[in-house]
Amino acid sequence: MPTNPRRGWLIPAILTLIVIIGGTVALALSLPRGDDDPAPTPTTAPTAPAAEPSPSSPPEADPVEDVVFTIGATGDVLPHDTPIGEARTTDGYDFTPMLEATRPWSSGADLALCNMEVPLSLPDEEPTGYPLFGAPDQLPGNLADLGWDGCSTGTNHSLDRGYDNLAYTLDVFDDVGLGHAGTARSQDEAAAPQLYRLERGGRTITVAQLGGTYGTNGLPIPDDAPWSVSLLDADTLTEQARSARAEGADLVVATLHWGLEYQSAPNEEQRALAEALAASGEIDLIIGNHPHVPQPFELLDGGPDGSGLWVAWSLGNFISNQDDACCVPQTATGLFMTATVEAPAAGPVRVTGMEWSAMTVDRVGGQHVYPLAALLAGQVPAELTQEVTLSEPVLTSRDAGVREVMDQSAGATFTERTDPPEPTGPEPEVVPRS
Repeated sequence: MPTNPRRGWLIPAILTLIVIIGGTVALALSLPRGDDDPAPTPTTAPTAPAAEPSPSSPPEADPVEDVVFTIGATGDVLPHDTPIGEARTTDGYDFTPMLEATRPWSSGADLALCNMEVPLSLPDEEPTGYPLFGAPDQLPGNLADLGWDGCSTGTNHSLDRGYDNLAYTLDVFDDVGLGHAGTARSQDEAAAPQLYRLERGGRTITVAQLGGTYGTNGLPIPDDAPWSVSLLDADTLTEQARSARAEGADLVVATLHWGLEYQSAPNEEQRALAEALAASGEIDLIIGNHPHVPQPFELLDGGPDGSGLWVAWSLGNFISNQDDACCVPQTATGLFMTATVEAPAAGPVRVTGMEWSAMTVDRVGGQHVYPLAALLAGQVPAELTQEVTLSEPVLTSRDAGVREVMDQSAGATFTERTDPPEPTGPEPEVVPRS
């Protein structure tokens, strides 16, 4: 019978080893063995104890680098009946086409924050616009697809359809991975900031977002859920910011719903609140909304370490059905804010500048939103309704209106940005509040 050459009988060679260990002579035989044969146990004298390994140095951590990144923000996501109708598809709603031209901006910012002006309709409800809004529940997913990372949700319309819709809105935001601030489903959630973690330069940078609104259009906040809508209060925001920093936040952004509709300058209440927050030294950046028109930028004295508090008083509209046909001309053109943030290897994370970019709506041509500078530069898409609604004189007038407002900015130099930012690293991690 043939034998396996790896396990057959072989005449072993005998190797005699004379091992002198500690003065004792031992004899050992070395025999060849198969892969599955157990190793023989040699008969030897006890060996001397092994020397202890020398301690080794711990591995060096990757060096931390200086980092510069951006925070982007825009105005009110305010879907009136007409935008809702334009977004309707055969099996639901899709707002992506009307915002596609702005995708490079929302996806290009390292952290992109919008203002979700309205709650969502429940699955068994019909979406509607003004006066009691209820947006289609596909809208948050569309925003996430366009590159938005989170939104402020505390507005004067938060309770348009009651607490159930408010809670459902946050449920959907969680489902699609969007952060939120300004409304809550519990007292603990109301007290918690929205955190975003960015991996940059060999470390994690944490940005905290707070939110709140001046009121709810007279609709009562539920007695059994008084924490569901955060109302603006300097002491409360300061304490939340202080707690966020204690939990590791490197930068604190407050997204505030305030001011007077259609007014192109901040009012006394806005200024008083902003100055109180600046004096607290706990907040780096304020992103304002509600007036539906742009208001200037400003760098206020105070802020963390006295480095100043950066304020965008109002970014105006993003999605809406407003222009001079219903309201004032400035409602047709909002702002995209790009804030530059510097995170040195040694030292605090701070906002160091802000730029503005005008975004204008073609209300007649499918509610599409476009970067205004691109249209003025001749980058005109085929679907643009140029003949009347967005003719060159109209575009020039809208541009002049925005510049007149932004020329009132104070405390620093705020320039127009005509090219979208580019991401400097992976997308941020959105940390659940609940």
